[in-house]
Amino acid sequence: MRRREVITLLSGAAAWPLAVAHAQQSERVRRIGVLQSQAADDSERQAYLAAFRKELERLGWTDGRNIRIDYRWSAGNAADAARFAAELVGLTPDLIFTSGSVSMPPLLQATRSVPIVFALVADPVGAGFVDSLARPAGNATGFISLEYTFGGKWLELLKEIVPSVTRAVVIRDPTDPAGIGLFSALQSAASPTGVELRPVNVRDVGEMDRAVAAFAATPNGGLIVTASSLAYVHRDAIIALAARQKLPAVYFARPFVTAGGLASYGPDVVDQYRRAAAYVDRILRGEKPGDLPVQAPTKFQLVINLKTAKALGLTIPPSVLARADEVID
Repeated sequence: MRRREVITLLSGAAAWPLAVAHAQQSERVRRIGVLQSQAADDSERQAYLAAFRKELERLGWTDGRNIRIDYRWSAGNAADAARFAAELVGLTPDLIFTSGSVSMPPLLQATRSVPIVFALVADPVGAGFVDSLARPAGNATGFISLEYTFGGKWLELLKEIVPSVTRAVVIRDPTDPAGIGLFSALQSAASPTGVELRPVNVRDVGEMDRAVAAFAATPNGGLIVTASSLAYVHRDAIIALAARQKLPAVYFARPFVTAGGLASYGPDVVDQYRRAAAYVDRILRGEKPGDLPVQAPTKFQLVINLKTAKALGLTIPPSVLARADEVID
């Protein structure tokens, strides 16, 4: 090989790492705002966000390299949700990711231009977050947590586990559109079975304790907790209340059962966060949220806690155990 060719080859080899380093330094960093309606120290929500980041990384987006993620946590406080929504929009992000219905109104009030991807929203059309499921049309799209008819499934599960139940207290957030719709669905499902329902507001824990204690004074009762951000925030208090009053309870999400609740049936939240990451990827690559259809859940989880069942003196029917995705001993 001629001397000139050797020098050229070596020069090119030396320049290659510099070129790569320059390309990495010049790569555009996208900014993502994340607004969550739980507390920052909520371990379950941190696990969901870890799945969200992992899926983003698989799709080519790494926090600290080509994306920067700014987090805000409202812990179920409406005033904080509004303040943090405005803060995140003020950071001029490329996109905002949120979950639950509570965070959507303040975000849409703060911006109609920044793309928003949501997860775990019960009725985005009825709430006015999107024009339609197939064609959202505005700056938001995402994933439905469950349909209102899902409320009837919780009552069916409660009756299957405890056939003697004739009364059920329903813990809900009446200010959340999902709380209203799910209770209506429960009423429709309860009517033919003769089960009497009593709604209880989750917003005041003291009031909730007193109402459930009064309800539990009469036998053959059960408890259903419908989906809401506040119920999630207060889940330890609700689980302790159900145990104290010896009420068999059905919840809308797995974390209630892993923390000591009896049974839950609801969408796989980790799956929703992963799918949301895929929508974030598509929007960052140029697609518009208004063109991406709002999608329904594809995976659901039935979780049973046998230790809690034993404490309540219950035997879980084999038909329920056979369908369970997870059984906690």
